[in-house]
Amino acid sequence: MASFCEVCTKGVTAGNNVSHSHLKTKRTWKPNIQRVRAVVNGDVKRVNVCTRCLRSGKVQRAI
Repeated sequence: MASFCEVCTKGVTAGNNVSHSHLKTKRTWKPNIQRVRAVVNGDVKRVNVCTRCLRSGKVQRAI
């Protein structure tokens, strides 16, 4: 699955896991990406879209 949204270009973010003793290890946060059929320029295409863009109506889903 792709790790970025094709509408808002939201992607993977990096950071640290911080333990109780304050040791740090690298980790990543991935956006919730869904592969949906959407109308793009009048054509139906499959696009990778984050759930925030789906919920806010930035993408018109195809039936």
